[in-house]
Amino acid sequence: MSSSNRNAFSLHQLSRYLMVAVLSVALTLTSLQLFPRQFLLPAEASPPVATPAVQQAAIPVARAGNFVANAVNTVGPAVVRIDTERTITTNFPSSPFFDDPFFNRFFGEDMLPQGPQEFQQRGQGSGFIIDSNGMILTNAHVVKGADKVTVVLRDGREFQGEVRGTDEPSDLAVVKIEGSNLPVAALADSDTVQVGDWAIAVGNPLGLDNTVTLGIVSTLNRSSSQAGIPDKRLDFIQTDAAINPGNSGGPLLNDRGEVIGINTAIRADGQGIGFAIPINKAKEIKDKLARGEKISHPYLGIRMITLNPEQAKRLNNDPNSGITIPEVNGVLVMQVIPNSPAAAAGLRQADVITEINGFAVNSAEELQKVVEKSQVNQPLKVVLLRGNQTQQLSIRPGELRDANL
Repeated sequence: MSSSNRNAFSLHQLSRYLMVAVLSVALTLTSLQLFPRQFLLPAEASPPVATPAVQQAAIPVARAGNFVANAVNTVGPAVVRIDTERTITTNFPSSPFFDDPFFNRFFGEDMLPQGPQEFQQRGQGSGFIIDSNGMILTNAHVVKGADKVTVVLRDGREFQGEVRGTDEPSDLAVVKIEGSNLPVAALADSDTVQVGDWAIAVGNPLGLDNTVTLGIVSTLNRSSSQAGIPDKRLDFIQTDAAINPGNSGGPLLNDRGEVIGINTAIRADGQGIGFAIPINKAKEIKDKLARGEKISHPYLGIRMITLNPEQAKRLNNDPNSGITIPEVNGVLVMQVIPNSPAAAAGLRQADVITEINGFAVNSAEELQKVVEKSQVNQPLKVVLLRGNQTQQLSIRPGELRDANL
């Protein structure tokens, strides 16, 4: 090979080496851009990363509980257990055996009951503190007839309770304990509650202290007659949160831990159906109860049902009904209580009330609301149908607590 050929070959070979080297460098630079350094270097070759000392220190992080836990933690200290004692007097049934000398000698006179016997009946319910000085809301039936009331806080403290006032038609009561700086439950506006809102029941059901159940608001303005509690003057909040004996008087909460109602009743023939008194009803009368004042409840003295044309037609087609009912929307009078305001005004069975004080009424619940908001002894103008005749009456409501129903 000539010298010139050897030089050409060397230059050609050198250029190939240079091209390979340039390509290797380019590929290496591209790899460094596409992949993080820690993936390219061996683990043991990774340089240590400096971390500021403040980041290395253990920082406690508050656990974010769910809304139920937060609501219960907010109101829980203000929920109380109410223990009651009442003296019950009973007479043993008379029997000729008790007067027989043989039985007296056999058992001894001291073993046989002599006259009325007394024993202590204990009960338990719930309540919640609404004033830092110890004012408590609960149900009237929780403290009814109690000779002794003991209030137990969640932290174990016990107080003697004084029943300041009760109102059986609304099933509300106020109990006072002597304390200061006590935990207080926040009261919501129950008029803003909607069907489907969360409902949290807190109380002491079946003697199980500090129990929490969760559900939703099933419906609003459930009348006491629909709830199967005809002796009350209430429109309930209905909920599927479990309410059991002992829950009575405890709070029903919204998802913010505010009281929207007072747990009061369950349906004996239903599961998952409970009722609570709207807290706004308690707001209306709690101060009067705390002062020991009586709550006025006007009444007419009738038993009634809602009537519509379809119901009236069925009644008229019943050969055993014996009466003809106007086929209209209104309130059918089923019974007039003797010596009641309705009886004094001339209201009769089978009358159909269509208007009261200028307002058309299409249901028994609407009529009851008008009466409840009226004043005792202030006349109500009632328009009714008696057969095919329209009549007007003036009825002066009486005081329910004075009625002999």
